[in-house]
Amino acid sequence: MHFETLFERYKEPAFFGRYLPPEIMEPVLNKHNTNNQVRVIGKSVEGNPIYSYEIGKGKTKILIWSQMHGNESTTTKALFDFLNLLQNNDWLAVALLEKFTFLCLPMMNPDGAKVYKRENANGIDLNRDAQNLSQPESRILRKAFDDFMPDYCYNLHDQRTIFGVGETGKPATVSFLAPAYNEEREINETRARAMGVVAAMNGVLQQFIPGQIGRFDDTFNFNCVGDTFQFFNAPTILIEAGHFQGDYNREQTRKFIFVALLAGLQYIYENVIVSNEIEFYLNIPQNKSVFYDFVYKNVKINYDSIKLITNFAIQFKEELIRNEVCFKAFFSEIGNLDQYFGHFEYDARGAEYSDDYKNVPIIDLQADFYLTPYIKVVNGRMDDSHSPI
Repeated sequence: MHFETLFERYKEPAFFGRYLPPEIMEPVLNKHNTNNQVRVIGKSVEGNPIYSYEIGKGKTKILIWSQMHGNESTTTKALFDFLNLLQNNDWLAVALLEKFTFLCLPMMNPDGAKVYKRENANGIDLNRDAQNLSQPESRILRKAFDDFMPDYCYNLHDQRTIFGVGETGKPATVSFLAPAYNEEREINETRARAMGVVAAMNGVLQQFIPGQIGRFDDTFNFNCVGDTFQFFNAPTILIEAGHFQGDYNREQTRKFIFVALLAGLQYIYENVIVSNEIEFYLNIPQNKSVFYDFVYKNVKINYDSIKLITNFAIQFKEELIRNEVCFKAFFSEIGNLDQYFGHFEYDARGAEYSDDYKNVPIIDLQADFYLTPYIKVVNGRMDDSHSPI
C-alpha cells in the first residue's frame, strides 16, 4: 500500500496547525454528510453539539473518537484525512466500507477545543471520567459505545514533546498502548487482539520513522476510557501523536497517524494472525520523559561573582492568542542534564550568559537572553536558522 501517496491525495486542506475548534471542524464534517451520515448525538457542557459520523456496511465495527482533550488536534486532522479516503470511490475505499462500519466521534470536547484546553468547560479531564460519568461528554461517549457495540476501539490523542523512546535520544513521534483491563495487567484474548493491531501499526511505521515509536506504561486505571472499554471486551488501541523533528505544527506527525490508521485496518482486514504478535508489541520501547524543547550546554553563568559552567533546559508552553497557538519558551531546569535530550541542542562552549533581568536563568522566566559576545536568543531560539517552528 502506498501510504504516503494516499496521504497526499486525501489530506484535508482546510486543516493546518494545532488549533482546531468546532467552527473550523464543522464545515468540513458537513461536507462529508453526503447520505445523512452525520448526527448530533448530544451537547457539551456549554451546549455545543457533539457529532457522530457513521459510514460503511461491514460486519466489523470500529469506534473512533478524537479530541476528548480539546488541545489535542493532530489525530483529528488525520481522522478527517482518512474520512476523505473513505468518501472516494476507488477500490480501497470500497473494500474498507464492505468490510467495516465506522462510527467516528471527531470532537468529543468542543468546549475545550474552542479555548485550546485539555479539560472540558467544568475543568474535568474526560479521560479520567469513565467510571463517574459525571460529564455530559463522558455519558455521550459511553452511550455511543453501548449502542454501537464495537469490535475495535481507536482512542486518539496527542502527547507532549517531553516524551522520548526509552533512552535512545529519539522523540516518541507516535506512541501506542493496548490498555490493561485489570490491576494485574493480564493479557486475555481481547487485549491480545489490540496488541496485534498495535504490532502491525508499529511494523509499518518503522519504515517511515525508525526508532521513533514508543509504548505507554500500562498501569491499570479504571477511570480511563481505554481501560474501561478493554474491560468491556472491546479491543482498544490508544494512539498518541507526538513530536517529529522541527514539526511543532505536527503536520508530519499527522501523516504518520494516517498511516497507522490504515495499517491497523489492513491488519484486521487480512486477519493474518502471527504467533509472536504479543512479543512484537512488548518489544516496543516504553516512553520516557527525557526531552526538553531546548537544551543549552556549557554556558558560563555568574552566580554572586562566581562564574560557573552549567547547562539549562527550556520548554515551550502553548498559549492561544487571537485564534493561533503560540509557543512561549520558559526556563525549566538548570544543572546536570546528562539524562535529558533537547529537540534543539546547543553547546555554548563557555559563552557567558546575560539577560535584561538578573543575568541568571530563572525557572519559569521567559527565555530571552544573550550568549556573549554575539548571540541573541529570543523565546528560546537563537535565530531563524535554528528555529524549531
